[in-house]
Amino acid sequence: MTSRLFAVSFDASQPRQLAQFWSGLLGREVVDDPHDGFLLRPAEDSEFHIRFASNQQPKVVQNRMHFDLTSSSLEDQQQTVARALELGARHADIGQGPEIDHVVLADPEGNEFDVIAPGNNFLAGCGFVGALACDGSQKVGYFWSEALGWPLVWDQGEETAIQSPNGGTKITWGGPPYMPNGGRDRVRFDLAPAVDVDPQAEVDRLLSLGATRVDTDPTAGRLVLADPDGAEFSLLTSR
Repeated sequence: MTSRLFAVSFDASQPRQLAQFWSGLLGREVVDDPHDGFLLRPAEDSEFHIRFASNQQPKVVQNRMHFDLTSSSLEDQQQTVARALELGARHADIGQGPEIDHVVLADPEGNEFDVIAPGNNFLAGCGFVGALACDGSQKVGYFWSEALGWPLVWDQGEETAIQSPNGGTKITWGGPPYMPNGGRDRVRFDLAPAVDVDPQAEVDRLLSLGATRVDTDPTAGRLVLADPDGAEFSLLTSR
């Protein structure tokens, strides 16, 4: 049995306020996180939670993961942008040219996200959160496909993408050139072992796939690992 993707986790200096921003934008309910911080409940069984945990380390580089939000029409795209700005987002410049048809924004703590133009066939049927777009190698796409048991739905050049067998948000890796590593990633994966699996056995499986151990904190109920690209993720070891 594989781990499930329990949450995409954001570091936040004000986790409650950031959770409220994303709750308003995505229409998801905010609940207390038994581990730390706040959670947005998934709208569908195929989706993951979104987690906001307190961390005062400042954001210094562009995140290596960001959400791509989908649009059904140009009017829908404009309404999403307007709603995000009203909730506290701002326009962001990450070097995109004037020819792009998506809108790049940043949430109140500077986490980038895109509002994609209508007619994107790759994200068709994926829901409002169409993709979690990641900076990373083909090798790490293969790793996460095995780690989560999600099939590859794109593997061309050095770009990869995976998706839950139940559908929903795709996770993509864009291949080179890679972004600079700014230290601890503010956006990370939180995995949870299957209920009938010994957490240590799952650690061993992830290590055999190419993960490395970073830190152990039994009091926090999580083990910090890194994927083959060095991006950290957590395995929640407490039930």
